[in-house]
Amino acid sequence: MSIKVAVIGATGRMGKLALDLIEAAQDLSLHAALDSKSELAEALGADVLFEVTRLEVSQEVAKFAAANGMKLVIGTSGWSANHLAVLEKSLAGTEAGIVVVPNFSIGSMLGSKFSAMAAKFFDSIEIVEAHHAGKIDSPSGTAVRTAEMIAEARKGLVQPLIPGVGQTARGDVVAGVPIHSIRLAGVSAKQDVMFGGESEVLTISHEVSSVKSYGQGILASIRYASTATGLTVGLADVLGV
Repeated sequence: MSIKVAVIGATGRMGKLALDLIEAAQDLSLHAALDSKSELAEALGADVLFEVTRLEVSQEVAKFAAANGMKLVIGTSGWSANHLAVLEKSLAGTEAGIVVVPNFSIGSMLGSKFSAMAAKFFDSIEIVEAHHAGKIDSPSGTAVRTAEMIAEARKGLVQPLIPGVGQTARGDVVAGVPIHSIRLAGVSAKQDVMFGGESEVLTISHEVSSVKSYGQGILASIRYASTATGLTVGLADVLGV
């Protein structure tokens, strides 16, 4: 029996990719394709909701999934640690399962994990992320998640004050890590995590050239979500890495 998927945000780049992936997969079928004019009720009856919209819409979809005991994959950026904590509480006592994936690229997931590993050995850390000019949010959800993973890995270590806080050119500071965002034509998605040490610099870099790089992660997340309960965050947990 195939997994019935409702795609919310079906007219966007990621939504269109999801539609193509569902059509090509033998174990998936399209239940509904929703755009900004659609009602969420059209998704009722789906086994999994796949959502790629904007944060304010994503939060409403998450409430809808929790209220109806549904399975949901969130691919929208902007879900901070505080947002996720509230979301997790809303799932208590329900059959709903929500999977939040800041980035569906396996290479990006590994880059963030490698960065968390390196964070234990360096006190000077900054992130530079670049995306296409049409990306409306900054910093990216991937960069925010990477910074949070770095901070988690450094728990118990002395975290020095970040120099330059308050200087607008230093970007946003998330969990003690400055993030610099670039929105530029010709770019799809790129992230460099830079670690400064005594007479050395380590850079963990990842770049994608098209949304096709997200396909394997999207399929894995949909399949995982079909039997998930509670909150799952990140592609690493989906893949068991």
